[in-house]
Amino acid sequence: MKKIMVVDNEPDIVDLTRTVLEIGGYNVITAHSGEECLRLLENNKVDLVLLDIMMPGMSGWDVFNRINKQSTDIKVAFMSVLEISDKRKQVLIEEGLADYILKPFDKDTLLNRVDKILVDKE
Repeated sequence: MKKIMVVDNEPDIVDLTRTVLEIGGYNVITAHSGEECLRLLENNKVDLVLLDIMMPGMSGWDVFNRINKQSTDIKVAFMSVLEISDKRKQVLIEEGLADYILKPFDKDTLLNRVDKILVDKE
């Protein structure tokens, strides 16, 4: 079973995302900050990190850069309310980002995007 970490400072987003992913058959662990995410990654092997960009303290950008330097095995996808240009998205993908998922998202969109990321990883 694939393991996904959901990282967002909004508890409701974390709970909703975890529920959708568990219904979709994924094993899910959660973190509520960038620092907690990095601590948990020291002892947990995950296939994908779904990461909010705008968090207090360490931003999602910072967490992504740290994960990217430490491991090429972990896919990272941003979840954000901020739209970005296709050009910026392409740059991020070239830097190793797996996907950029706009919030709010519906259940099917989230599961389809996660399934695609994890199939591409194999």
